Amino acid sequence: MKLILAIVSNDDSSMVSSALTKNGFYATKLATTGGFLKAGNTTFIVGVPDEKVDKVIEIISQQSSRRTQLVPNTTSMDVGMYTSFPVSVTVGGATIFVLDVDRFEKV
Repeated sequence: MKLILAIVSNDDSSMVSSALTKNGFYATKLATTGGFLKAGNTTFIVGVPDEKVDKVIEIISQQSSRRTQLVPNTTSMDVGMYTSFPVSVTVGGATIFVLDVDRFEKV
């Protein structure tokens, strides 16, 4: 058995959740924050048999899209003045961890 931890953007959270449920996978959702932009994420926790790991990863990958977003960036000029200009960064997608489960009990 494996435990999948998948961190996805809040923008993709509902689509990932719906797709997992539609395919018969149950997941626990946690509201998380982190990364470069300190933006809101959703972390999904999914326990599955070894042979279903690839299917869960495929579902999450299909529903989590990468996109480009402009964010403000502040830089210092030589005369002690600061200026702000937008920088393009890639956001979205998913970060997925697959962990071995030594023991599982449902009581």
